[in-house]
Amino acid sequence: MWFANFFIAASMTMVLPFISLYIETFGNYSSSYVQSWSGWIFGITFVTAFIFSPIWGRIGDKYGRKNILIFSATGLAASVLLMGFATSVEQLFILRLIMGIFTGFIPMSQALIATQTPEKIAGRTLGTLQTGNITGTLLGPLLGGIIADTVGYSATFKLISITIFLSALIVLFGIKEMKMTIKVKGEKSRYSTKEVILHILQHPALLIVMLLSTVVQIAHFSIQPILSLYVAEINGVTNIAFYAGSVFSIAGLGNLLFARRWGILGDKHGYMPIMIGLLIIASVVYLPFAFVNSIWQLVILRLILGTAIGGIVTTRIAYIRQEAPLAMQGEVLGYNTSLRFLGNVIGPALGGIIAGSFGFSAVFYMTSGLLLIAAIVTILAHVKYELDGEFSLRKSN
Repeated sequence: MWFANFFIAASMTMVLPFISLYIETFGNYSSSYVQSWSGWIFGITFVTAFIFSPIWGRIGDKYGRKNILIFSATGLAASVLLMGFATSVEQLFILRLIMGIFTGFIPMSQALIATQTPEKIAGRTLGTLQTGNITGTLLGPLLGGIIADTVGYSATFKLISITIFLSALIVLFGIKEMKMTIKVKGEKSRYSTKEVILHILQHPALLIVMLLSTVVQIAHFSIQPILSLYVAEINGVTNIAFYAGSVFSIAGLGNLLFARRWGILGDKHGYMPIMIGLLIIASVVYLPFAFVNSIWQLVILRLILGTAIGGIVTTRIAYIRQEAPLAMQGEVLGYNTSLRFLGNVIGPALGGIIAGSFGFSAVFYMTSGLLLIAAIVTILAHVKYELDGEFSLRKSN
């Protein structure tokens, strides 16, 4: 599954460097037209993914996650292949919209591995799995740019579809999904959507952890639209592509190096305390972004930020796996994925608006404050969870 995630993540990010350039090949358009459509075409995938993630999670709980993974990878491959034959902006937009229906491979793979893994090593295992996604995300844009320069944009989409379909084959022939048995007294083998939603709402700590998916993505993506511009302001326009790419990628490197380690710590000491600590670290790290005057200061801060964000993702999924009954974990993780995609949509728009109105520094202040509030709310939810558990234990005794 690590290799399948690697191929999916690399393939999906290969197209990012040249979507706007591909749009320009469809006609003689103005810069504002290309920029507007680039944003819509990029964002529409997250909108449909937001809608369909819980649906696939529920189907996976009922019929098995391996089949959904194969279907998802095949759908992605077909969508990307057809993009190579697109001749207009509207066609590309529709294909990206359809692609969003299938953009749940990596979250579904996390649900599969989570349910097939003993609880005591869930954090370590999910952290290891996440490195496949991160490695692919780091290498994808670089490889996509090289391939596009070599064979052209249209041919690149067609080649990328082959690597995505390879992930479907890896799952088909390389993965055996074991049927899990319910051993916890009171758990059911199947839950309705209403029961799943009620379970989430009746467990405030679980609800808060899931809402963190949106908050963290808003924080992480709010600076995406302005980061290249901020790099240019600090370091000038010389070699701007290289420096901006380095600043973007270094966060992924920190994520890659520490995701598994945070998972191991979560297995030993509890996922919630580690999550809270990482939220505080991320909040503190975002503040100095507003005061940097050197590109290397920015690189170091992004590296530290990447280590914290990676740990939050790993421990959050492990915590959900711990708190959600086995038969509803896919659907719960589906809602978690939807909330994450919601953050992907809100973050860039919010960051762009704040930067345009109040300047770059305001974005970092906002992001830092948002993460600090999230940490405080999570602490309160965790304390309430611990007190409720202690009260229940005393009552039963």
